[in-house]
Amino acid sequence: MYRLGIDIGSTTIKMALIEVEGQKTNDRPSDSKPVVLATDYRRHNAEPMKVGQEMIEGILSTLSEQSERSFDFERSGLTISITGSVGMGCAQRLGVGFHQEVIAAAEVVKQLYPDVHCLVDIGGEDSKMIFFEEGCVPEMRMNGNCAGGTGAFIDQTATLLGVETSELNALAAKAEHIYPIASRCGVFSKTDIQNLISRSVSKEDIAASMLHAVSMQVVSALARGTEVHPKIFLCGGPFAYIPELRKHLLQALEMNEGDCIVPEYTQFIPAIGTALLSTKEQSTMYDFAQVRSLFTNDHCSVAPLSGTLPPLFADEADYQNWLSDKQKKYGHNTINSQLTNFTQLSVPSDRALGQRTLNSQLYLGVDSGSTTTKLVLINENGELLFTDYSYNNGNSLQAFHSALQRMRDALGQDIEIAGSCSTGYGEQLLKTAFRLDHGIVETMAHFMAAKHLQPNVSFVLDIGGQDMKAIFVENGSIQRIEINEACSSGCGSFIMTFARQLGYEVNDFAHMATLAQHPYDLGTRCTVFMNSKVKQAMREGAQVDDIAAGFSYSVIKNCLYKVLKLQSFDQLGEHIMVQGGTFRNHSVVRALEILTGKEVGFGPIPELMGAYGCALYAKGGQI
Repeated sequence: MYRLGIDIGSTTIKMALIEVEGQKTNDRPSDSKPVVLATDYRRHNAEPMKVGQEMIEGILSTLSEQSERSFDFERSGLTISITGSVGMGCAQRLGVGFHQEVIAAAEVVKQLYPDVHCLVDIGGEDSKMIFFEEGCVPEMRMNGNCAGGTGAFIDQTATLLGVETSELNALAAKAEHIYPIASRCGVFSKTDIQNLISRSVSKEDIAASMLHAVSMQVVSALARGTEVHPKIFLCGGPFAYIPELRKHLLQALEMNEGDCIVPEYTQFIPAIGTALLSTKEQSTMYDFAQVRSLFTNDHCSVAPLSGTLPPLFADEADYQNWLSDKQKKYGHNTINSQLTNFTQLSVPSDRALGQRTLNSQLYLGVDSGSTTTKLVLINENGELLFTDYSYNNGNSLQAFHSALQRMRDALGQDIEIAGSCSTGYGEQLLKTAFRLDHGIVETMAHFMAAKHLQPNVSFVLDIGGQDMKAIFVENGSIQRIEINEACSSGCGSFIMTFARQLGYEVNDFAHMATLAQHPYDLGTRCTVFMNSKVKQAMREGAQVDDIAAGFSYSVIKNCLYKVLKLQSFDQLGEHIMVQGGTFRNHSVVRALEILTGKEVGFGPIPELMGAYGCALYAKGGQI
């Protein structure tokens, strides 16, 4: 008898086709061990049905090409069952059986590894422990809504280090020291990791410290005082692809390699388990043709989405008309935006930057943030002559020095700066080290830039990667300022994290959002808790563009309702300006307009507005 087990998790699909000669009943296990015939493991990028179909095709094609034996599904029959955090909705749409993933994993241990005391499973966004005691029902424990100590946590660390997740194991193997990292939440861990980077701690030590933190989080959060003794059974993708993680977990448990079992198909254990749980008597039998068409639209039943929001734009033409109108109203041509390339260094051409422009007074502004340095050079008319956006890599002084060198190389000659100003995390450091003329706080720099584009500005919202600043203006003066505290749910990293988890570049993810016709309502929750809403959306069959648009709405809802706690949108006034890298995503701007019912303006360089405001201050010397 053939059995196909499918594990559809939050980020990946795992398939395992097995053959079982004996038949399992309620009181008798199968009389022979299963043979794994084929497996496949892929990221589904929020499209589990599409990727599932590709995997089915691949597995069946592989089998049909194996001439040494005949896979006669029509004669022997094949059952299909699904597990995983996204699996239930897919199982309902496909009309096949479903088994909870912890139960599926436990079934593998019960049937094939009876001497195991504890199963430890780390997945993309969940982790679990199952304790087996003779004569007792297995005790199952899972992490809650927090993604600390999971594969997603490991992926985020790789992103911060600028390496692929696959490189972490080799780095960790060369580590010399372990540093403390908060593993309970991806948001808090970023602070610890950025601090280590700024202290020039090696990538090797940071990688090992992260794996140590994950191991400690799994043990403390799931064992909860219960003694874990041999043997332990390790499964899940991180254990399969990062052997150093196994080493750190064993150290946390004070065990050695002989105390654990790492099965051959460790990343496919839930898939194998759900296949073992399916039986001829309880499951539909499929032939070859039926299996091949399993994930096609003709086979699937599709239910309407449970919660949707208005589309951001009617179509591409509507979006382009809206964008053209914004460019005319908010000085995109005045700032000379054609000189700015937002994906790499901006190097003006000699033709665009003539001798007449260089002979005018030049003013330099720099925004030195915790992770990036932004530099802007303008002339006496406020026109943008040069921009630079680069990562600090833990060294603000070197980042600024390198940006100045690139500016000199681009201009092709020595220039005299008439005035200079700094802001941001490294304001005083750069001002002192490079003898800049002025230094101002970030909110003042952003306010000055916004006021330059919209003299009657009533409200300025600046959203960066991990912070948010809201400036309320009355009669041309700042009345109050609000900033976010520990939560980054309404910030750019919120969207960036999920875009990368779903396998998309941020720019592509943003454009998809503008064209979504059924934006999924993801609510107002933090980055970690949002995972459950995304899983629900995928279970219901939401498309990637609907999820992307849902994030745009969610960022603004978090800002308006959680950070600002607005009682009325009248508090924003009629002249709203937005800036910060997050508003390079025009779907976020449009979401703000729809939710408030007000027009929102933005300039062509939203991520550089802090530096631009500094340059304007250096030119004028007053706010």
